[in-house]
Formats: sequence, structure tokens, C-alpha cells
Amino acid sequence: MTAGALAALLVATAASAKVFHSQQEALALAFPDAERIESDTTLLSEEQLARVAAAARAKLDTRIARFYVGWKGDRVLGYAFIDVHTVRTLPEAFLVVLSPDGRVSSLRVLAFHEPLDYMPTKRWYEQFDGKSLEDPLRLGRDVHGVAGATLSARAVTKSVRRVLALHQILVRGNAHAAAPPATEAASSD
Repeated sequence: MTAGALAALLVATAASAKVFHSQQEALALAFPDAERIESDTTLLSEEQLARVAAAARAKLDTRIARFYVGWKGDRVLGYAFIDVHTVRTLPEAFLVVLSPDGRVSSLRVLAFHEPLDYMPTKRWYEQFDGKSLEDPLRLGRDVHGVAGATLSARAVTKSVRRVLALHQILVRGNAHAAAPPATEAASSD
């Protein structure tokens, strides 16, 4: 997701739309102890796109992948990905924060443009904490459904799998955790 597309989403207005956090606010909340937060943007090759889709068991809508790395000195605090997807007919944006070893640390809703009745509770999102790509991440199995918000639950579950697959291919596959990447600072967005 490009910064421009995210900005357009966050300023879009609809009667039911709710913006909870800006990108910068969410990153600061995701990495409160970070001395710096850097971003890395990659244009996925066809091979990477296929590998991510296969690992995620979900289609990617773009070849552009962007993630953020929280640093304290030479130590990686974690990774964050912003995912924007359509729930029913309108978009939702949220930040998926991963630990250095690639497990979900937290999900933070940035914007929800469907009626708020379709948005799962904070407690529901917390069930993803500690999950990795090794978990089934299947609605109705290790991910509980939400009465009246099945499409939201399905969209979030697919999104978390996509983020975990992107982390596996882009971060673990490129050893971003081993050395600080030469990327732009997130605050320059």
C-alpha cells in the first residue's frame, strides 16, 4: 500500500466510516520503545507473489509490499505491516505488528469504513496474538467467528495470513532481522 493510497483511505468520508489512528500514531503505539522506525518497500517478483499467495492461502491485490521495522540500537523490536482490504463493499485498514521471530504481537485497526456493527471487538482481534504462519489460521478452527460480522472476520483472518507470508518471504528470506536495512525513515512519509 502506498502512502498516498493509505492517506486517501484515511481521509475518505462515509456515514459509517471511523478513523481510529493515523499511520504515524499506530507505528508509535506499535513500537513505543523504538529509537527509530524504518520502512522498506519492495516490488514483489512474480515468483515472490506466487509464494506469498500460496503460503497465505489468499490472493494479494498488489505487487507492492511495504513494512516497517522498529529498532532500539542494533536490536529489532519487531515488524509492522499495514493491510488495507475490502470487508463487504468498503475498506478496512489495520496494522499487524509482528515480533522479531514472526509471531503476531498485536493488531490495531486504523480505519473501518463499513458500519461499526460489523467491526469485531478488541478482544476478538487479540486472539491472533502469538499466532504464526505455522498455525492453521482458519475461521471456525483456531480463529473464532463473530456473529453478524462473518465477512469482517474472514477478511481479517486472510489479511493476517498475507502479512505473515509477506514476513516469511521478504524479511526472513532476506535476513532483515540480522542487520539494519538501508531504508527511508517512516517519518518521511
